[in-house]
Amino acid sequence: MDEMEEELKCPVCGSFFREPIILPCSHNICLACARNILVQTPDAESPQSSRASGSGVSDYDYLDLDKMSLYSEADSGYGSYGGFVSAPTTPCQKSPNGVRVFPPAVLQPPSQHHLLGHPGSLPPIPRNSCLTCPQCHRSLILDERGLRGFAKNRVLEGVVDRYQQSKTAALKCQLCEKSPKEATVMCEQCDVFYCDPCRLRCHPPRGPLAKHRLVPPAQGRISRRTSPRKISTCTEHELENLSMYCVQCKMPVCYQCLEEGKHGTHEVKALGAMWKLHKGQLSQALNILSDRATEAKEFLVQLRNMVQHIQENGVEFEACLVAQCDALIDALNRRKAQLLTRVNNEHEHKLKVVRDQISHCTVKLRQTTGLMEYCLEVIKENDPSGFLQISDALIRRVHMTEGQWGKGTLTPRMTSDFDLTLDSGPLLQTIHQLDFIQMKVPSAPMLQLEECCTINNSATLSWKQPPLSTIAVDGYILELDDGNGGQFREVYVGTETICTVDGLHYNSTYMSRVKAFNASGVGQYSKTLAMQTSEIAWFTFDPASAHPDIILSNDNLTVTCNSYDDRVVMGNSGFSRGVHYWEITVDRYDNHPDPAFGVARGDVLKDVMLGKDDKAWAMYVDNNRSWFMHNNSHTNRTDGGVNEEATVGVLLDFTRGVLIFLINDEQQGPVAFEGIEGIYYPAVSLNRNVQRVYYLSLEFYMGRTLQNTMINLGLQNACDEAIYQLGLDMEDLEEMEEDAGLGNGGLGRLAGGCCWLTRTGSLLNLGGCCPHQREEAVHH
Repeated sequence: MDEMEEELKCPVCGSFFREPIILPCSHNICLACARNILVQTPDAESPQSSRASGSGVSDYDYLDLDKMSLYSEADSGYGSYGGFVSAPTTPCQKSPNGVRVFPPAVLQPPSQHHLLGHPGSLPPIPRNSCLTCPQCHRSLILDERGLRGFAKNRVLEGVVDRYQQSKTAALKCQLCEKSPKEATVMCEQCDVFYCDPCRLRCHPPRGPLAKHRLVPPAQGRISRRTSPRKISTCTEHELENLSMYCVQCKMPVCYQCLEEGKHGTHEVKALGAMWKLHKGQLSQALNILSDRATEAKEFLVQLRNMVQHIQENGVEFEACLVAQCDALIDALNRRKAQLLTRVNNEHEHKLKVVRDQISHCTVKLRQTTGLMEYCLEVIKENDPSGFLQISDALIRRVHMTEGQWGKGTLTPRMTSDFDLTLDSGPLLQTIHQLDFIQMKVPSAPMLQLEECCTINNSATLSWKQPPLSTIAVDGYILELDDGNGGQFREVYVGTETICTVDGLHYNSTYMSRVKAFNASGVGQYSKTLAMQTSEIAWFTFDPASAHPDIILSNDNLTVTCNSYDDRVVMGNSGFSRGVHYWEITVDRYDNHPDPAFGVARGDVLKDVMLGKDDKAWAMYVDNNRSWFMHNNSHTNRTDGGVNEEATVGVLLDFTRGVLIFLINDEQQGPVAFEGIEGIYYPAVSLNRNVQRVYYLSLEFYMGRTLQNTMINLGLQNACDEAIYQLGLDMEDLEEMEEDAGLGNGGLGRLAGGCCWLTRTGSLLNLGGCCPHQREEAVHH
């Protein structure tokens, strides 16, 4: 209950409410505080018609009062009109919650009439006094009743009283014989406070007592405290009790208000009934608010857990960063050692070369000096013959020695400079550019279920990244299975977040999922979404793929041609599984042309008769006979042709892989084509002699439904497990189900159970209208 304390404090004084009154804006204020913040307005500024302050919300015109703007100041406090005696430049005080409060204004002494008429009453409120709500800042001009015109909030007063009593001294056990101990629980059924020893001794949790509800003592005291209901009186008729409720004004009223007051024409209801109704509404609102509070608590727990995770991840990431920087420093130190080794090697090499040259030059210089000294001594000799005997040899030696010094011997073999320059610029630039990059794979995308849908045999899926995800995404990969519980395959790779997949199987449940990728890799899959395609196939003629000479009308259900050559038009839906049947009606037939009806691949030739190439399987027919044609091969000539209002039916049965044609509800020839598999589109070819062709109806035979039903209900795994525990095989049971295809009763018997009917005009019938039931269905 500690959280409730702020609700029980006056916004002006900051203390618990004392004699609270209800303002028309539904806020509460102490009666004494209301007198303190009253401001007297000038007579010239008073509104023409004074409004009753306690007359309800309907009489409290917020708009007009806001337009007055008498007491608004820049600090949202409470000011006064300058130049008036009642509230001039009186300094204001501030309440504990920051609301500015004016001290009581200096009022004129009450007249003798008031003192005699109301002995012991408070001084009267000055005329044209104004009260401003301290919470919503709405202003209100008081009437002649003053603050007595506001209803007292007895409920709030009682809640404050109970709350203050719950904060008093601790309750004592009622069963302790000597020195009662502090009570720990209270039994609501026994209405007794117990301490722990007395509860174990006198109120054991077994037998009938086990069903009793034990609550904390403070809660028990509040629940057991009962006080007689105080009867509220009317603010306008003080001698009348409030017994009715005005629905229009939303306030309790008395009988005199109904007879004499303004509520006479309003809708009123019994006070007790409205009390119970509003209690129920408040309880319902509290239940909803309680759910939101529970969600908020769970969210706070999530946020606190997130704080802990952030702290743990921060420490982990910091340690990782330190380790990475230390690894870089270690690598730099290792490279530094390698470079220092190279510098030392160069240093030693230079010293060795120079020292070797010094040694070599020293030896040669010693030899040269010795030769020079020897020659000088020889020159000093006076024996010509002896000198001439050795002079030639000495001269050659001197020239040889002098030549040895002249061949770069006196040039240093090594410079003192080091020809090593450390290129640290790129590394310094890299260090300055060192920053965090996104190296995590994207989070799993979220499928937007409200935008995912299936139309006919197309599925549209939409997704987005989680709201708080900051990881870059380069693209998405959308995967679908084969509609029969098979392996997933990629159907889209790109940057878009919405994709429509066409050409799926009808009456199939496709499982879809999406994942995101970036340079770091591929993220996790989203949740798997099951999407059910249309159970019943339908189509119209496709203007996008039709030959330019084809003219479509009637919502692409009627086709004509303005060329004498045959032109092809196809349906906008392809079929690849199941049993499909549709009919086409010839509206007008002139000059015996050869219209062709059948199925085709998506890339069929559009400017020749249907069946001329290997992309179409057709039956072309005149007024007397028909032929089957595929890849310009004509087979199975059969008597019986078409005329005006003739109906041509096409039965495409993938379960048997056959294509069958009918004219006027009778099969035309044998099975036209076998081995049919793949995706086929309904197609016709015609020229201008066939004035109009109507697409009449389309029917889908459902086939087996056991497996699809289990998948749609989400029970496939559970059923598989249950059948397995019984020693059976689910696949065997599925094979035992009869295929809802054609039976002995022909096409008409099945139509009523799996097709629908739509009337689209006097000449066109859309929906599962089979040949045997067409006329009957149209009439209905």
